[in-house]
Amino acid sequence: MRKSEVIQELRRQKVVAVIRGDDYETGLKACHACIEGGLTIVEMAFSNNNAGDIIKTLAQDYKDRNDVLVGAGTVLDAMTARLAIMAGAAFVVSPSFDKDTALLCNQYNVPYMPGCMTIKEILTAMTYGAEIVKIFPGNVLGVKFIGDVKAPLPQASMMVTGGVNYDNINDWLKAGVDAVGIGGELNKLAATGDFEGVTKQAKAYVDKVRG
Repeated sequence: MRKSEVIQELRRQKVVAVIRGDDYETGLKACHACIEGGLTIVEMAFSNNNAGDIIKTLAQDYKDRNDVLVGAGTVLDAMTARLAIMAGAAFVVSPSFDKDTALLCNQYNVPYMPGCMTIKEILTAMTYGAEIVKIFPGNVLGVKFIGDVKAPLPQASMMVTGGVNYDNINDWLKAGVDAVGIGGELNKLAATGDFEGVTKQAKAYVDKVRG
């Protein structure tokens, strides 16, 4: 899938499941459970040492489904970004902006979404080709921050992660973000082995956003 198509799908679905897990099995099962519940865009975080293998497995498992996008999260450098892309990652997400990672993702025509907290950081990321920037951490910046950014930068496209939950998800979307990243509730359920609970929670998010 081309970069523009990935961006379009992100904006269409609006919700990204941010999955961590302490091992291969937990991470993989959590991602499968999210997709089963209708959250078909998953970001596998490289805080899990098996993230590359999980991404590779998921990319193969869902290669025939255009609605499923598997991306890489917590990518701190260009080396990790390349490993993720070679494994099949459709997009790359970082907690902060990194120039070398941005340039590498541009070379591979893969969307790069770096974490930003200020207007300057957002502008820098956009200058280096980030079509969507990650507003992070959302619980620190608050919903009002989105409008404050949109005033001078109406062209800015944003995804917020950190502090997004079932109760406030639509507040963020109404504020003007293109997508949200959720993970806390899903990862807590996965950590206890309750993957059916992950699927139910994923479905609840999908129903709320689409409703």
